Amino acid sequence: MDLYCGMDLHGDNVFCTLMDKDYQPVFERRLPNELAVVLQALAPYRDRLAGVAVESTYNWYWLVDGLQAQQYPVRLANPARMQENIGLKNANDKTDARFLAKQLVMGVLPEGYIYPKEERSVRDLLRRRLCLVQTRTGEWLRLEGLVARHSGQDLGIQALQKLEDGALNQLLGNDPLVLEAAQISYRHIAFLDQEIRRIEKAVEPRVKLTDGYERLLGVPGIGRILTMTIMLETGPISRFPGPGNYASYCRAVKAEHTSNDKKKGKGNSKSGNRYLAWAYVEAANFATRYSPELRAWYQRKAARTKRVVALKALANKLAKACFFILRDQVEFDVKKLVG
Repeated sequence: MDLYCGMDLHGDNVFCTLMDKDYQPVFERRLPNELAVVLQALAPYRDRLAGVAVESTYNWYWLVDGLQAQQYPVRLANPARMQENIGLKNANDKTDARFLAKQLVMGVLPEGYIYPKEERSVRDLLRRRLCLVQTRTGEWLRLEGLVARHSGQDLGIQALQKLEDGALNQLLGNDPLVLEAAQISYRHIAFLDQEIRRIEKAVEPRVKLTDGYERLLGVPGIGRILTMTIMLETGPISRFPGPGNYASYCRAVKAEHTSNDKKKGKGNSKSGNRYLAWAYVEAANFATRYSPELRAWYQRKAARTKRVVALKALANKLAKACFFILRDQVEFDVKKLVG
């Protein structure tokens, strides 16, 4: 008789449940996060295992990779699409592991994509670059606020980049501590610039763009770094049934429920890929600068709603356009996007 395994993974341990088709547990134990121990526990049941469901937590790499290396039928469970333990007042690690195994038995386990191990390090390094870019943006905003408080002038990033020491002294007055705070921001930004360039230099030789992703360079607002990000975060475009599914994965759609044209609640706004969400919003920002057609469409939309909503709507259009470019191997056509 086939067995089904559910693994509720935590930071220092994993609760493992094996059950048969009648939902009867045949093995349950909390194991340390040591691959050798986990493999030893599963070994007696190896020939009967029809599936192993591992919850997609922040630390799943070691377990999924180790099980795959031993040819176990691993499935990565997507917790964002699971309504865990419906009807249970008291839920714990045992019920969570049993719930994963039950979904395997019923064939309804919502699965996440197991990204190829050999490409994962490049993708994760680009994710680290994004964190540094966001930190750099935050430092620029703190510097803008500092200058505004002490001078009353609302200077943008470009103006702050061009300021010389003498001009900065005039803006901030005679207090040396205020000037030191500004200089700390400049030094931090310079350090972040250096680290971001170092990551880009390390990543570019490792990423070979396919024909489809080369075509993304023809989309206004999408340069080489964004193209690599989209490529590595999207994976095979064939795993998305349609443009709406892809846009949803990119968090470029509203997360709300309606009935009879009335709002009835919200969906999970965090479901999807936050790195793709950033990439397409970033692309939309650049597109409004470099494409007259997309800028005109954005301005018409922004005149009727909030700017952030208009920008998200443009990101949605770009995500759907990229889906067709990747799936159908076609060139970008701005007329098809905005008419």
